[in-house]
Amino acid sequence: MQKEAFSFGRDVLEKSKDIPVLVDFWAEWCGPCRVLGPVLEKVAAKHEDELVLVKINTEEYPDIAREYGIMSIPSVKLFVGGDVADDFVGALPEKQIEQWLKKSLPGKYADQLKQVEELVIGGDEAGAASILEEILKHEPKNIRATAILMKLKLFSEPKIAASFVETLEGEQEYTELIESAKTISGLLLKNAADFPQDEVKGLYLGAVDELRKKEFDTALVRFIEVIRENRYYDDDGARKACIAVFKYLGEDHPVTLRHRKVFDRALY
Repeated sequence: MQKEAFSFGRDVLEKSKDIPVLVDFWAEWCGPCRVLGPVLEKVAAKHEDELVLVKINTEEYPDIAREYGIMSIPSVKLFVGGDVADDFVGALPEKQIEQWLKKSLPGKYADQLKQVEELVIGGDEAGAASILEEILKHEPKNIRATAILMKLKLFSEPKIAASFVETLEGEQEYTELIESAKTISGLLLKNAADFPQDEVKGLYLGAVDELRKKEFDTALVRFIEVIRENRYYDDDGARKACIAVFKYLGEDHPVTLRHRKVFDRALY
């Protein structure tokens, strides 16, 4: 029986709606392609339940290469749901490809995580946390679920949030969130007696209380005042707290934008 001819629409775009498709754009004359090819095949075999590998010779299918902007080979693209989800260029080693896939593959809980994001945007943090906890029962090392749940629990249950840090350590995508969580949970888990005696202690404790309530504007105003009065109180704690809040919210968040310049001026 004659083998069915390759069809990009059927074998990549449509197929990727059922399972992610890893596409290796290569050519016979390309030395790095010959290095990368066996590595991709090995990785694909390890992840046979999560993806399929398709190899496309750019000499045989120049139109497809042009359509997807292939300027250099080897070039690898991951198709999910009919679209390119992520890509890389060059002959990466197996370990790096595994790390890339870990970040790029949607995972079997992708739909639930999308629902979680919608619930968070809608203000239903309890509903979002419930779904995340269920995901982590079945997949304890789901990085994305862990990161979102850590962020949701950070102020209400800082001890639980702090316990997630170890799972996320080394995940570059979440470096700033991890550092922020360490600082904030550390502050919230302390008792009043744990902070050093000083004239600014009351102001500092007030800032921590506002932080616990997620009253970020008020907390930042008070932390900045502590910086002005005694910059190095609690081992430079007010400065660290402000930076942690900025990282938690993001540099483009309105609260960060309102206080960042004032914070910078207070330091100098």
